[in-house]
Amino acid sequence: MADLPVTSRFVISEADLNWSASRSGGPGGQNVNKVNSKVTLRWKPQPQTGFDEFWCKRFVTQFGTRINKEGEMVLHSEATRDQSRNLADARERLVSMLLGCRLPPKKRNATRPTLGSKRRRLEGKRQQSEKKRLRGKPRVDD
Repeated sequence: MADLPVTSRFVISEADLNWSASRSGGPGGQNVNKVNSKVTLRWKPQPQTGFDEFWCKRFVTQFGTRINKEGEMVLHSEATRDQSRNLADARERLVSMLLGCRLPPKKRNATRPTLGSKRRRLEGKRQQSEKKRLRGKPRVDD
């Protein structure tokens, strides 16, 4: 396994990535019971060259549920029957997750609902109210 390039400035070294193989679940007969094709990739997100503190915080915030008590990011891949392809898949997913939270989210510009959307909402409420009113017992006016 080689170093994992994320950007031109940020490369995760081979020593920082730990992976292990285990038996995959699901159908597959004897092959599934004999071959360790499922891959578990572990990496500790911490600020380093090219991976600044803010990027690291965004990553931990966004994917905190996948980080265990030891502070390791844990990724599993059992998509294919081949261990090397599962390892490549897990590495690609880690890179895409890192690149996905690289930039801070864009600020939302507050907008007001248009007049047409207000009218449509009120018309829908009127129709729903009328439908429910018609479900009741008929009134007898004297």
